[in-house]
Amino acid sequence: MDGRSRRRGDTRQRLYEAAVQLIAEQGFSATTVDDIALRAKVAKGTVYYNFKSKTDLFEELLRHGVGLLTDEFRTAVAGLPPREAVRALVRAQLEYIRRYQAFAQLLISEMWRTNREWQQTLILLREQAIGVIAETVQAGVDSGDLPPELDVRVASAALFGVGLVVAVDWLVFQPERPVEDVEESLLAIVRRVV
Repeated sequence: MDGRSRRRGDTRQRLYEAAVQLIAEQGFSATTVDDIALRAKVAKGTVYYNFKSKTDLFEELLRHGVGLLTDEFRTAVAGLPPREAVRALVRAQLEYIRRYQAFAQLLISEMWRTNREWQQTLILLREQAIGVIAETVQAGVDSGDLPPELDVRVASAALFGVGLVVAVDWLVFQPERPVEDVEESLLAIVRRVV
C-alpha cells in the first residue's frame, strides 16, 4: 500500500470511529456531517470526498464493523473442534464488543429498525456473521457434540443475539467484571440449552 492509500485508509478509519461514536451517543438523525468532521478532526469536504453522503458513510460503517466481527469469528474457530469453537466464538464476540462497544450499541439499536435505507445491507451482514456461527454449530451436530434435533439457524441466531446483548449489558452495567466470568456465564446458558 502506498502512502496515499494508507493516508486515505487512516482518514476513513477516523471518520468511521467518529461516526460510530456520535451516532451511538445521539442517534443517526441528530448526527450531522459537520459533527462527524469535527470529531474526526477533518474538513467537512473530506467526509464527502470519502463518502457520497451521511447515509453512505453509515452503510459503510456497518459493512466495516460487521465485517471485522465476521473475520474475528472465522479466525477464532479455525481448526478447532466444535465445542472449543463455540467457546472461541463466545470469547471472540465478547472481546470484539469490549473493543467496539459503541458499534455494538449501534448495531443492537439498528437491528430493530426496519425503516432504514441500509436495512437490507444490515440483514446481509448479520447473515454473514451468523453464518460462521451456523457452520460451527452444524459441525457440532454432525460430530455428535451437539444434539441432532438442534435447529442450527435458530441456535446460531440465539448465540449471536445473546452474546451481543450480554456483552453490552456487561460493559454498561458491570464493566469491572472480568471477561472470563461473563464468558463462563454465557457458556453455562449455552450448555443448558443444548
